[in-house]
Amino acid sequence: MPEFDNLVAVVTGGASGIGAAIAARLADAGAQVAVLDLDPTAAHPAHFALEANIADRLSVNGAIAAVAEKFGRIDIVVNNAGIGAQGTIADNDDNEWARVFSINVTGIARVSSAALPWLRRSPSAAIVNTSSIAATAGIPSRALYSASKGAVLSLTRAMAADHLRDGIRVNAVNPGTADTPWVARLLSTAADPDAERAALNARQPHGRMVRADEVADAVAYLASPRSGSTTGTSIAVDGGMQELRLRLE
Repeated sequence: MPEFDNLVAVVTGGASGIGAAIAARLADAGAQVAVLDLDPTAAHPAHFALEANIADRLSVNGAIAAVAEKFGRIDIVVNNAGIGAQGTIADNDDNEWARVFSINVTGIARVSSAALPWLRRSPSAAIVNTSSIAATAGIPSRALYSASKGAVLSLTRAMAADHLRDGIRVNAVNPGTADTPWVARLLSTAADPDAERAALNARQPHGRMVRADEVADAVAYLASPRSGSTTGTSIAVDGGMQELRLRLE
């Protein structure tokens, strides 16, 4: 029997990049996948794709209700949707801080709380939040983004404690810099895209950017019914950036 057979998974930001890889990985293992995205038109046609703005509670509630109506259950929530931010603490105003936190942090709370009634009924309930290497390593000019992703790690542990007795496991994945369309767009604006790509590859100790499918495999492990004793933790998928300190050759 496929690992996720008969289970329904919601993946936010699942129409492209890491989210699309996660949606595909879960579907390949037997899950029925609902994708929530600002632009669901790019989602794989096999998925139930819905337009949803995770910064808006009414939009989230409506999308989750539609998923539950279609499938009659929700077992897995992958909170992957998020946005980037650049600069030091002096480079973003209060409105931008509020906007990024509303999406990257409060968005997780909106989606998860909307799905809670269904997760509590599931025999294999799991939530997986996408954090970042920026939560565990200081990266220049990423103050706002790092703060939001650090909050995701703390929120993950708090949610795991709150909902353990509900039978809901909550974990996080911490990707390093991933080779995604979003990163490609950033590279296209650099003065020297090739040099910037080389620098991003070199930042990971294993010498390259992370692949989206590698992150998806970690998410699948955390979401799997086979991981029933794993909760309140995170998995780094970063080529060793979080923990390794290699000697210069």
